[in-house]
Amino acid sequence: MPTYEYICIECQEKTEVRATISEKERGLEVTCPKCGNDNMVQVFGSFAIGGGSKGGSNPGFMSGCGPTAGPGCC
Repeated sequence: MPTYEYICIECQEKTEVRATISEKERGLEVTCPKCGNDNMVQVFGSFAIGGGSKGGSNPGFMSGCGPTAGPGCC
């Protein structure tokens, strides 16, 4: 089941929500666990990808977009 990361506009608290793709497509109603605000926005951070090489310098992780990001970052 995918995990989606959200951040609260009011207090900047980050929270993760596990939901199926169909639940996400129907629209998730996310409430901040810290302040109770429902003004949450989804954020996209680092994520792991499968198929890292054995013993190589590439651990199989991609970071978010930025000046040092590789191809396919966005």
